[in-house]
Amino acid sequence: MNVRQVRNTALLVLGALVWGMAFAAQSVGSGYVEAYAFLACRSWLACLFLVVLLAVRRRLAAARHVRPAVTPAPHAVALRGGIFCGIFLFAASAAQQMAVGEVSTAKASFLTALYVVLVPVCGVFLGRRPDRRIWICVAASVAGLYLLCMAGHDTLSLSVSELKLLLCALLFAVQILLVGHYSPKVDGVLLSFYQFLTTSVLSTIFMFLVEHPDWQQIRGAGLSILYCGILSSGVGYTLQIIGQRGLDPTIASLAMCLESVFGALAGWALLGQKLTPVELTGCLLMFAAIVGSTLATGKSPAPAAETSASGQK
Repeated sequence: MNVRQVRNTALLVLGALVWGMAFAAQSVGSGYVEAYAFLACRSWLACLFLVVLLAVRRRLAAARHVRPAVTPAPHAVALRGGIFCGIFLFAASAAQQMAVGEVSTAKASFLTALYVVLVPVCGVFLGRRPDRRIWICVAASVAGLYLLCMAGHDTLSLSVSELKLLLCALLFAVQILLVGHYSPKVDGVLLSFYQFLTTSVLSTIFMFLVEHPDWQQIRGAGLSILYCGILSSGVGYTLQIIGQRGLDPTIASLAMCLESVFGALAGWALLGQKLTPVELTGCLLMFAAIVGSTLATGKSPAPAAETSASGQK
């Protein structure tokens, strides 16, 4: 690795740390406000951050007398792609936020990270044939899922919250495939802005339809919302954009996969959550499956909102 690759890898590891810590912030925030209210607040903050980022980029381009890269046609494509991606980001993030306060952050982070394994599997429906090693990773992730969520229980059924997190991983996988379709055609920051804008509008609508938002409760969750909106979605996404530039996709994937480990560590260090030896073995199996899937595909698994956020995290 040259100096630039080392620096970029370090930026991606820092981004993974930011995203992993977000699971603890979400868990704390869920104790104050309901899921759609939390999602609406953090998404509007992310929109604001990206508006500022777009304005700064435009000003820097004007100072250098560089013409904007986005012409009217790609702008329309970014809007359309942002709406489609935002719908799935909204659904995945809502499912995640509903569940994250009811399970440990370790479970939440590892179950959510299964999108890395599910992306190539979902590609089968688009005519892509995954490497046979992917199916080994799927088997390892299922075994890890059993140890993390079901071993030692009286029944072999997942809890409602665990099912929500699995649904979240599947929805993130679809969103990543959509971002993979649109991102080569448009400006990545603009696509992310429209995606977060769609998520913001939808979560705000659902917040007023099914919840009773209270300003005092939102203030109580203020630090968690600020962290998730600005640092996890805004700064984490920017770190990924910079870090992935000129870096081997497999190295980038392995660096970003550390978010599940950081999520588990954040739950232990900040919230006092502990894993049994069996659950820890399940986490290790799932992490091995996540790393194995990135080595098998050689492609970056990062969530769209952080290509997108991730994944919203």
